Formats: sequence, C-alpha cells, structure tokens
Amino acid sequence: MIVAVKRNKKQKFFKYASVAFVLAMFFGYYQYMSAEFEQKQKIELEEKKAMQIQQEQEATMKKNFEKALLSEIEKAVDLIGQAYVKHVKIIENKLVIVCEPNTNLEALMVRYGTMALTKKTLNEIIIAIDINYVVESKLNAS
Repeated sequence: MIVAVKRNKKQKFFKYASVAFVLAMFFGYYQYMSAEFEQKQKIELEEKKAMQIQQEQEATMKKNFEKALLSEIEKAVDLIGQAYVKHVKIIENKLVIVCEPNTNLEALMVRYGTMALTKKTLNEIIIAIDINYVVESKLNAS
C-alpha cells in the first residue's frame, strides 16, 4: 500500500517562513550578544585605565613620601652631627635616632620642638620623631 501525502503551497510557505524566522532570531541574538560583549570590553578597558592611573598616582605619592622622609632623616642627622649618630631606624610611625650620650640636641629641638621625644640613658640618647607630622608638613609645603 502506497500512501501519498499531499503538500500544498501554504504548508511550504509556513515551513520556509518558520525557518527564516528562526534564522532571523539567531542573527538578532548574535548581534545583541556581540554589542553587549563590546560594551563589557569597553567598560573593562576603562576600568583598567582608571586602575593604571590610580597606581601611577600611588607610585608618585610613594616616591614623594620617600624623598621627603629621606630628606628629613638627612636633615635630622646633620643637625645632630653624623659622628654622634649610632643608629637610625623607622619603627611604626616614628623615626628613632640613637646617639652618643654627649650629643648636643639644641638644633634638633629648635627644628622639631615637642615632636622630638628624647630619652637620655647612661650609654646613649634615644630620639623619636613623629614621621606622619613631619612628612605631611613637608608634602603640604611643596
């Protein structure tokens, strides 16, 4: 027994129209996703640029802070006299200078005033200077 299925033009039209509609949906979805992906890439690129600029600013700030700190340490050692200085250390937020017991601290006291805390022992003089105050005043002045 042979069965013949009749197909008319209307069914063929709906078949081709549905295939065309599905292809149009895929094409539209592809366009939408590519535009969204482009937008995400632009946002990521802007974030990277902003992060890079921020890192450069932090690096320059660190360099300026380091230069200011080193110049203050040099000035403090010069005021005391390099021959009298035993050690120079940075502990937490303090610059600690250990000197000989017969060191003249008048010039240092004139420059730093009460910001320079001193402790005199039999073997040495310990001077602690607040780094934050000194460097902030140095960076704000320039």
